[in-house]
Amino acid sequence: MTDALIIGGGIAGVVTAMALQRAGIHAVVHESHASGADDAGAFLTVFANGLQALHAIDAHRPVIDNSFPAERVEFISNTGKRLGSRPIAGFDGGAGARTLKRATLYRVLHEEAERRGVTIEHGKRFAAAHTAPNGRIVASFADGGRAQGDLLIGADGIHSLTRKIIDAAAPRPRFTGQTTVCGFTRDAPEPPEPGTYTMIYGKRAFFGCTAGPDGEVWWFANAPGPEIPRDRLAAVTPEQWRERVAALFDEDRTPAASLVRATGDEIVASNAYDLASVPNWYGDAMIVIGDAAHAAAPNAAQGASMAMEDGVLLAACLRDLPRRRAFAAFERLRRPRVERLVATSAAMSRHTTPGALGRMVRDVVLPLRLDRGSAGADDWLTGHTIDWNATVSDRPAR
Repeated sequence: MTDALIIGGGIAGVVTAMALQRAGIHAVVHESHASGADDAGAFLTVFANGLQALHAIDAHRPVIDNSFPAERVEFISNTGKRLGSRPIAGFDGGAGARTLKRATLYRVLHEEAERRGVTIEHGKRFAAAHTAPNGRIVASFADGGRAQGDLLIGADGIHSLTRKIIDAAAPRPRFTGQTTVCGFTRDAPEPPEPGTYTMIYGKRAFFGCTAGPDGEVWWFANAPGPEIPRDRLAAVTPEQWRERVAALFDEDRTPAASLVRATGDEIVASNAYDLASVPNWYGDAMIVIGDAAHAAAPNAAQGASMAMEDGVLLAACLRDLPRRRAFAAFERLRRPRVERLVATSAAMSRHTTPGALGRMVRDVVLPLRLDRGSAGADDWLTGHTIDWNATVSDRPAR
């Protein structure tokens, strides 16, 4: 049986391990954190394409059972004008998009993987890798431990060491010019409707919020500004974030500022990065997936769903093709889609806070697009499916 070493126990790593198991490939996940993740306070949405990928390996139910629905998006201008709304598509298995905390998603995926017998080793910070004389790949960890496998899958995130080992000249993550701040409040003066994401095009920043089933409001703001060093980012207090973010929306006639000021200490922030294009995804026995290979700015909110797609498709490729050909087929099938997403998400960032003329044009054009049912334009993204039962070919389709 083929043995795979997976570096990183986040979404991509754990989903890949479950998919590989279904493909008859043994995998061990090596996670640097003792448990959880360093951005566990944030929340995310798993869209129809991500749920369908999980459904392909029968792993969708824990996510659905521990989340709440995201059924529609409503758009509001900085003046408080309602620009329109559109539904969020579901998938053929019956579920639409789902919202949950990142920590919850990690927990339920880990529990499901362990229930299936997948081994997840914590506290294993990846340090290096080399190929042994017997042709096996050897991973070394900061605690002095080693592990051997037939292949190594780098699911170690946007600051991936695996990517650097594969290609020392690999591009570094690009700061997108914004910091994403998330918060939670039970004291919202104007909570959004259940199942609805309210998206606000503020004059100085972009804001989004939704309400959980217990009435708690979950919000995020994409605040423009310079990159903040990690130590300084960790030193900013929730009170400071609350005032900084609320001030960005004080000039707007929207509920954003009041929602932020109604928030207590449940506020977290992170710099936003992307990877426009990584030239080399794989070497002879190593490959990167998820944010290690392609990372989009958070505007499209597709990071988790793309990681799920990656894990399932890579497993199918390795099931049906020899390793090197499987890597090549995976890249051929994935690169156009993920790089289109990166470009789309970057464009969304540029258009959220335009000048006065840009706001006027947007406030006229967006309602017309929504009236024409332009949500269908996202079919390429959320309507994507993976057929687990189809055989993967390494020949491009004609």
